[in-house]
Amino acid sequence: MSHPERSPRSGKTRKVIPIAPESTSLYEAQQKIYPRSISGLFARWRWVMVFLTQLVFYGLPWFEWGQRQMVLFDLGARRFYIFGLVLYPQDFIYLTGLLIISALALFLFTAVAGRLWCGFSCPQTVYTEIFMWIEHKVEGDRSARMRLDNSAWTFEKIWKKTLKQSIWIAVSLWTGFTFVGYFVPIRELGGELLAFQGTWQIFWVLFYGFATYGNAGYLREQVCKYMCPYARFQSAMFDKDTLIVSYDPARGEPRGPRNKTIDYKAKGLGDCIDCTLCVQVCPVGIDIREGLQYECIGCGLCVDACNTVMDKVGLPRGLIRYATHNGMKGHWSGWRMLRRVARPRVLVYAAVLLALSVGMLASMALRTPLKVDVVGDRAALARIVAGGRLENVYRLQIMNATEAPQRYRIGASGLAGLEVASDAEVEVGAAQSRWVAVRLRIPYGSAPPGSHPVHFDVQALGGTPARVAERAIFLVPR
Repeated sequence: MSHPERSPRSGKTRKVIPIAPESTSLYEAQQKIYPRSISGLFARWRWVMVFLTQLVFYGLPWFEWGQRQMVLFDLGARRFYIFGLVLYPQDFIYLTGLLIISALALFLFTAVAGRLWCGFSCPQTVYTEIFMWIEHKVEGDRSARMRLDNSAWTFEKIWKKTLKQSIWIAVSLWTGFTFVGYFVPIRELGGELLAFQGTWQIFWVLFYGFATYGNAGYLREQVCKYMCPYARFQSAMFDKDTLIVSYDPARGEPRGPRNKTIDYKAKGLGDCIDCTLCVQVCPVGIDIREGLQYECIGCGLCVDACNTVMDKVGLPRGLIRYATHNGMKGHWSGWRMLRRVARPRVLVYAAVLLALSVGMLASMALRTPLKVDVVGDRAALARIVAGGRLENVYRLQIMNATEAPQRYRIGASGLAGLEVASDAEVEVGAAQSRWVAVRLRIPYGSAPPGSHPVHFDVQALGGTPARVAERAIFLVPR
């Protein structure tokens, strides 16, 4: 509020607005979310995905294929072992293809039914669900956890918190151990950790374990809201025919509590009894009745909660359901909304995804289990040797992509009189590579000066049939 003040120079009275020092926080304290447990179709599907994903993640490193781990990304040896495949750094194209296929699959599923990946299969969702289940088993349901957190530090609170933290840490460390077990043979890794050997292995087990503990135990929905980029650009992949978790305001509003003995329609109320159960079960703490929000991960738990309430009050299910914007606006039936799934955008995604998947599988199935790299010897590009012949020296890296020792014959063609002057046969161990010095010779004067294309032909002798031809340059000096 302004007040008059006389100026010392002019003697005139002027209005002055006092500025009181105030402290304004730019950060709002984050309220902890206590999701309520619920049973229903989508809750069961979430647990099915938890079991499937973790069965694969925790179990796969312990299976063997022949004399090795079934899936192993050996970065030190630069070998990727995936079932019967041995991949080299030169096979990076397959990783690129896998990433493209994964991105297209994400686009396809998002265009069809929103954030299915986030709600059912994302590691953040899966581990958060596991950690919340442990919390529920140790500390009790939503109301019990809230009372426990707000109570003083008693013996009961101390032992429950200690037990919960101990189980969380054990799960986190086992998760970190399993993750590193994909890059170091897991049985060897277990022996090293028990003997407190392997500094880097210990570091990465602790690092990944700490990340799991922090993200699933404490950050939880904050990762989805503020750290995950998918939440920010998901709207670009939605359209008005995308199935999303939706609240039907035409049926539910105006909301409010009611008595079973009174006709709520006569009082002008909708089907929503404003029980807020849909908010209590939401793992990100949003109110779906406010409309589509970027925080929604499409888990469908609010659908289960609302259907449970509708069953209890004797009203039809579907007040909250998976529906499209056009379907809600036009009051379409569920079958009509599902028919709109096969729209041009989805069909294009599906066709491209199918073509890339088939192409990648065919390429891997037909891939030659032999790779050859040719490098010219810079120390001696061309020289004249005994017998009046001109010689070029090369270094060949022969990579055996099978899991059995192979013997290879090296040949060359492209110039008249061209011959291999070094050993024409070489043996390479199982899933190994070997550098071989190869000397090519031609009669001196049989080719004009300049560079001439030649081809190395490397062929497997017995065992797995394989043959590779690689181009090189033969230099003839002036």
